[in-house]
Amino acid sequence: MALGDLSSSSTSELHVLAVDDSIVDRKVIERLLRISACKVTTVESGTRALQYLGLDGDKGSSGLKDLKVNLIVTDYSMPGLTGYELLKKIKSSAFREIPVVIMSSENIQPRIEQCMTEGAEDFLLKPVKLADVKRLKELIMRGGEAEQEKTSNLISSPKRILQNNIFFFFIIFFIITIIVIFIV
Repeated sequence: MALGDLSSSSTSELHVLAVDDSIVDRKVIERLLRISACKVTTVESGTRALQYLGLDGDKGSSGLKDLKVNLIVTDYSMPGLTGYELLKKIKSSAFREIPVVIMSSENIQPRIEQCMTEGAEDFLLKPVKLADVKRLKELIMRGGEAEQEKTSNLISSPKRILQNNIFFFFIIFFIITIIVIFIV
């Protein structure tokens, strides 16, 4: 299991469990989280995440389940246990209060809505940016306002996604226009 820094840390430091089958994506999210002063533990699969959390039925548990995890960030598409399946398992366990954020390089609206309905805190499109990580950290660190923020986040996330889609279609339209101009 590829575990990140497990040294002792201050209680104000956010501890994030990052789950992604791609080593490159794991390193990117780990670096962004560390830049944002987060403690990071990385694992390469949904199954390893369950083991780390002690939710695997005690077969091969890491023995680190007493560590406090404040946020779980997981890729959606992974072999074996997908990020969506991991989300459902976490939300039906003793860890249901831990916010789970899903990441994906595919902007598929029904998938996003399905994850949000199952209890995802947010859905990030890859490549994840430093601004995304900082926004998530601020949301989690506010603590007392978290439930109110979660409700407003669920309302604003589709709006943000719609804005991203509009921008994407504008770029495609622009590229097609340039191609047509050069062809004619």
